[in-house]
Amino acid sequence: MNRRLGWVVVFVLLLGLGTNSARATQSPATGSAAQSADKTPPSYDMKPQAVLDLQDMQKKFTSLAEAFPAEKMTWRPGDGVRSVSEIFLHTAAANYRIPNLMGVKPPEGFDGKALEKSTTDKAKIVAELNKSFEAAIAAVQAMTNADFAKPDKKLGPDANDGDVVYILVVHGHEMLGQAIAYARANGVVPPWTAEALKKKADAM
Repeated sequence: MNRRLGWVVVFVLLLGLGTNSARATQSPATGSAAQSADKTPPSYDMKPQAVLDLQDMQKKFTSLAEAFPAEKMTWRPGDGVRSVSEIFLHTAAANYRIPNLMGVKPPEGFDGKALEKSTTDKAKIVAELNKSFEAAIAAVQAMTNADFAKPDKKLGPDANDGDVVYILVVHGHEMLGQAIAYARANGVVPPWTAEALKKKADAM
């Protein structure tokens, strides 16, 4: 986890070097003094933002699953690749498995691999998505600020439970991107895109 964050930091620093020549000429002492003088509280609070992201993804995942024709739930882009139903159920399973890294217990009898291949029934898939997102959101909402800094040695020597929440949100966005690609390949317009296009057309 820290290695991934490290690459992000390196990337941002490289961008900064290429786009702000004035900053490059600033002395280390001046930069350090500016940082120590800045007492502005951080504008980003991970807990509420993570909850908002997860709530938005829940709406998008469930509406996209509902938009797929039932017969397309078994469609897959190639051999050895997850099908439509497996993409959705893999996401549901991860919503239990990732919080489990910080001690949040999954439902009784939970088996992530079994869940992924458990059904191709659209109504059941939507129900599983809803249950899993509700569980993930509840797990984040139950955390205190101190919990985010709680060490999580399973991820690395310097990792903490905030890193687990980060992984949870990033994984959800990654799988949503895949689900959207599957939808487009099958001629399914994501409902939120269809709604935006309708509003634009109505306004013309």
